[in-house]
Amino acid sequence: MRLEKEGDAADGSIVVLGGPQAVCYPTGFNRTMAKKYRLTIAHSPDSDDAFMFYALATGKIESDLLEFEHVLKDIQSLNVDAREGRYDMTAISYHAYPYVADKYVLTAAGSSVGDGYGPIAVAAAPAPAGLKGKRIAVPGKLTTAYLAMKLYEPDFEPVVIDFDKILDAVEAGAVDAGVIIHEGQLSYMDSRLRKVVDLGVWWKEKYALPLPLGCNCILRSLPEDIKTEARRKLSASIAYSLANRGEALEYALQFSRGLDRSLADRFVGMYVNHHTTDMADEVIEAGQKLLDLGAQAGLIPKRVKLEYV
Repeated sequence: MRLEKEGDAADGSIVVLGGPQAVCYPTGFNRTMAKKYRLTIAHSPDSDDAFMFYALATGKIESDLLEFEHVLKDIQSLNVDAREGRYDMTAISYHAYPYVADKYVLTAAGSSVGDGYGPIAVAAAPAPAGLKGKRIAVPGKLTTAYLAMKLYEPDFEPVVIDFDKILDAVEAGAVDAGVIIHEGQLSYMDSRLRKVVDLGVWWKEKYALPLPLGCNCILRSLPEDIKTEARRKLSASIAYSLANRGEALEYALQFSRGLDRSLADRFVGMYVNHHTTDMADEVIEAGQKLLDLGAQAGLIPKRVKLEYV
């Protein structure tokens, strides 16, 4: 099943469109009464997430306990929705975790980690020597890209712009620079813009750790068997795609926003790899350091310990 679009019904219930008809959950409906628990999974409409969820979205991986409904939204919207506990399981930015930790726990599978690469600050040529005091476009103030940029250069004026419009804003001179994520990290090379700093490179050189960017989390309130099964099936979906790379990449290409197959394959490889199948110790350490530094800098309201299924 592949999601087409998602919206709200007039009575406040969640409507998910996918498959032959809309599925509507009336407000207060007890889904555990169904034969299988219907789990809503929200993630970004990006080639790496599409690759990651391919086996679940197309029925290659099934569960005796769960049915899956997929919701596609940009990461900043998902960060905001997670603060309300809107979806059973959702992708979020690592930066957003302290704001949703009361509702969600991370899953050990599903992290997108930049190991010596990550969000890139770009500017029109000639690129400025520094970014202090500049007006910089960011894809949302709950994104890890914003947090990393503030840790790198605390003194700048953030301008929130949709991630897929940042390159255009920089080229048009609406901002001095922009922090690009997703496929923009590769496609900017075809523009007139120049790299000022790769925040993943900066982080690796400074802390000798990979930079955790995105993750998946699941509602704390769900029964333990539901949480464990969801994490297991996500792990299985990732493993299936890595083992059947050609067919999973073909599916993911429809979400690649203009990248050709070669670049899409490269991008997917950057963010769906051994770090994604399981949360290794260095990813846990890096994620905790990122959030601790954010708290120390006053960018995050309080220190939160990473917890995961």
